[in-house]
Amino acid sequence: MIASVRGTVIGIGLDHAVIECAGVGYRVEATPNTLATLRRGEEAFLLTSLVVREDAQTLHGFATDEDRGMFHLLQTVTGLGPRLAVACLSVFDAGEISRAIAGEDAKGLQRIPGVGKRMAERLILELKDKVAAYVPAPEEAGEDSPVLTPAAETVALQVTEALIGLGFTDRVAGPVVEGVLADAPDLDTAAALRAALTQLGRK
Repeated sequence: MIASVRGTVIGIGLDHAVIECAGVGYRVEATPNTLATLRRGEEAFLLTSLVVREDAQTLHGFATDEDRGMFHLLQTVTGLGPRLAVACLSVFDAGEISRAIAGEDAKGLQRIPGVGKRMAERLILELKDKVAAYVPAPEEAGEDSPVLTPAAETVALQVTEALIGLGFTDRVAGPVVEGVLADAPDLDTAAALRAALTQLGRK
């Protein structure tokens, strides 16, 4: 088992990075959020998990031990493999997935590509009693998030889903959308989307 890699980043792709360790280049598949922390030519350290199959050996990389632990936990769910586990962690981090499962938020889980109603219900059923260790403490769970009106919440959900469709992650898009609608709660979906894209373009 390869538990971690430390070395120079010699390449970054859409779904992986190549990290050279003692003269050997390791292809490490990772989520966009993890890849965003890497810089070509700089040293990087990633926790890893090696998935071995008959036709391939795939090394997955994680920035935190919580995300790696969640990657393993998700794969204990019936019918959920490494690819879908990565998709889950591309949309939510370990804490966010845990809150959604513990709160039985099936609709929120369905934001993940490949997770339909049945899989969301299965995640909740099989993991609800196992995710407590990953749920952030209240002060880390975003209690200071702006309070939106019901109408603004509906617009926020629609705009966030649109931004995810454009390639942004929920953890990046969500706070920006909430901030836009907290300042201007009467915006419709199109106007809120334009405002959020403007702010995201400055980041």
